Amino acid sequence: MAAALPGENGDRPFKQATPVGGLKVATWNIAAVNNNPFEYWVTHDSSEYDKLMSDVETFLENPGANDIPIEQIFTDAHWSELAGLLRAEFDGVDEVEKCWNDDLKHKKIVSGFLKDKMIGKKRLASMPDRITNTIHTMSDSKPACRPTVINNFQGDLTSVDKWWVQWKEFMFKRVLRVRTKKGAEDKRPCEMLEKICASKYPDVTPEEEAISLPLQTLCQAIFDCVWVHILNTVSPTGSWLTLKRQICEHLVESKTQRIIQILENCYSHFDVVFLQEVAATFLDAVAASAVLAHPQNGFTCVFPERLDGKRDQNSMLLLSRRVFNPATVEVTEHMLKSLRGQGKGGTPINDGDLLCITCSDLQGTSYLLASFHGDTNGQATLPVMHTLTEYWTSLEGVHRLVFGLDANVYSGAANGYLDVSDFVAAYRSAGLTSCCGDDHQALSTNAKTTFNARTYLQPQLNKAVRSSEKESKGDNNPKDFILFHEKQMRVLQYCKDNTGSYEYLEGIPFPTLHFPSDHGVLAAQLAPLETPA
Repeated sequence: MAAALPGENGDRPFKQATPVGGLKVATWNIAAVNNNPFEYWVTHDSSEYDKLMSDVETFLENPGANDIPIEQIFTDAHWSELAGLLRAEFDGVDEVEKCWNDDLKHKKIVSGFLKDKMIGKKRLASMPDRITNTIHTMSDSKPACRPTVINNFQGDLTSVDKWWVQWKEFMFKRVLRVRTKKGAEDKRPCEMLEKICASKYPDVTPEEEAISLPLQTLCQAIFDCVWVHILNTVSPTGSWLTLKRQICEHLVESKTQRIIQILENCYSHFDVVFLQEVAATFLDAVAASAVLAHPQNGFTCVFPERLDGKRDQNSMLLLSRRVFNPATVEVTEHMLKSLRGQGKGGTPINDGDLLCITCSDLQGTSYLLASFHGDTNGQATLPVMHTLTEYWTSLEGVHRLVFGLDANVYSGAANGYLDVSDFVAAYRSAGLTSCCGDDHQALSTNAKTTFNARTYLQPQLNKAVRSSEKESKGDNNPKDFILFHEKQMRVLQYCKDNTGSYEYLEGIPFPTLHFPSDHGVLAAQLAPLETPA
């Protein structure tokens, strides 16, 4: 059942004209990294999907005799080949070999590896997966996929031997042209890996940080090998590959096309669209859209100067050419310097997470606009929000402030996570208000913009949710916000959308085969405060 929306009155929202000086704005985290067709529970027409996911869940929850040592599937011969490749790239391989012989090879594939909480906390499999799972290149319209179960790789994965040949070639030999902050660069996937720092992941020891490049490569190989083995064990006929390709078609291959379609059909008449977790190549998709890139009625696409081409999670802005001057000034770096100057240099913000600009509309009104994607725990959200409002104050209130963000807040948050009540208190103390209202209890009930539950078929098994517990243990939270200053603007109407048609279906996990993000769109119509109600 769709959520009740103020001002909608049962009709398609946003039909009424926006008052002079008002804005139609939307914010949407399009989840650029969700390249795994099996990561989230989806609704599928075929009962084979439910059976496959149930069998995988059973394998991991009750593996029994299937919980064999790693060395029985990723053998010493595999390690020997990998060690030779690693020595040509990284230091510390002798230390990693000791880890292999003394520990890793003896671990059971489920209880000792996939369910090892320390491997998860240290990001030894999830970090290299995030970087190499799906790599958007400048030389091919289709991304390059690591040979693994958990992406859109189209090669033959019907045996470990077939997988291994393709995996080695991809990681160590295939050269890809990628967009980075330095411009176009040719790199092999093994060269894209980053050290796992103890300062960010405290469970990582200094010794592990020093060898984290070869160590994470080994853990990635083991991870991929184990999943190839599991899928071919529970689905020996290979039907899992057919299901994978069907889901990939909707949620991976056609994902960008569907996102563009939703923006064209529902939000092309909006004035500002805040986007988060955007792949660098999404710029090309916007430019290729006759609607979004229309020279008079389309958008100016604004992206961070410090674009993140590795994690491929960037905040962006679409500014209507009908409303805004195309010239903008990015002030993101000023914001980041201010955070560091306040002793908040440890705030977990990566390149691309924040985009902050000043601009003006065609009537001469100045704006301060920001798009932001918070870290998983929401620990960067408050420092960024406070720094933004402090910067706005330094502009002497001349600019209208509008902030679209994935705040990553939670209802009833656990320790270490940002609770929605604390977030509301913080932004209200700064003079901001939300398009959905400011009652944290009402927000927890009516303003949820996520409802997703991870399956067991993904790198972070600590986040996996049983099929019977999707609703009670899934991520069902009011994460996305449109904030503005209470003395400048007010909300006329807002809506949530997880269908691509201004409708939000409560109680339905998503992504779905027709809505490819794990965040709903939040849209609002704002009016200047002086406009009569």
